Amino acid sequence: EGQQALCFSSGMGAITTALTLLKKGDHAVVTDDCYGGVYRIFTRIMSGYGVESTFVDLRDLVDVEDAFRPETKMLWMESPTNPLMKVADLRELAVISKAHDAVSVCDNTFASPALQNPLGLGVDLVVHSTTKYLGGHADLLGGALIMNRGDLYEKLKFAQNALGAVPSPFDCWLTLRGIKTLAIRMERHSANAQAMARFLAGHKAVSAVHYPGLPDDPGHRTAKKQMRGFGGMLSFELRDSAKVADRLRKLEVIILAESLGGVESLIEHPATMTHASVPKEQRQAQGITDGLVRFSVGLEDPQDLQDDLGRALA
Repeated sequence: EGQQALCFSSGMGAITTALTLLKKGDHAVVTDDCYGGVYRIFTRIMSGYGVESTFVDLRDLVDVEDAFRPETKMLWMESPTNPLMKVADLRELAVISKAHDAVSVCDNTFASPALQNPLGLGVDLVVHSTTKYLGGHADLLGGALIMNRGDLYEKLKFAQNALGAVPSPFDCWLTLRGIKTLAIRMERHSANAQAMARFLAGHKAVSAVHYPGLPDDPGHRTAKKQMRGFGGMLSFELRDSAKVADRLRKLEVIILAESLGGVESLIEHPATMTHASVPKEQRQAQGITDGLVRFSVGLEDPQDLQDDLGRALA
């Protein structure tokens, strides 16, 4: 989707390199429902270098506009977000960012290039954890930055070399192998996730399902406009948060693990796993409750997945 690209030793390596575009005194507007590692690097690392950040629900364009300051130099986006699957209008956000002369960055890991191309919607810089869907087999570590701007490429290429965040040859080979089946894998991930979302939406132990493929999801219309499929990620809320750990331990087909985007289905508890570094008050304000579960739906037979979930939630 881009004219220039850089590959990295991890997704966080790509993110860290992208943030070298910011300097002391700069400000960034960041999606409030972001990957825990992004929250951590903005609040614990970049703040120490004099870079301020404001976290905003990117679905509210008025709030986004209000969050910009004269010193705002970056808009950091995810769509769909991790873990609440919020969908933001990337084209409108890119317009706002350009009006303020800020670099717009979109982490496109959840959608993958097979389902969404932010550069075509006006975004300046796209981030991927190639560990996830691009690799697709849970056997590599990698990241990537993609762009259509030579000025950004030269700055980021220098930073990549200076930081040493380069990938191994074997991880690159594994990524190329994974890309060969990306399109067909994303079709199956999406189909299985749609089936699981429908099943969970009708289960008595579940109070809410977050998946843009459901017609009543708040992001459904925007997702249809800018995506070619709804992806393999979803999250759901259990009515009894005290039983989350016990229920997840009962799963036999679905694996309890933090990662995502591989052929195997993985499930995790954001409050104690991926988003444990986010203060509890902020997690709850964002909607990341103790009953929230994130589900990376794999390529298994959907009936096997449904049966496994049914047993665990009974």
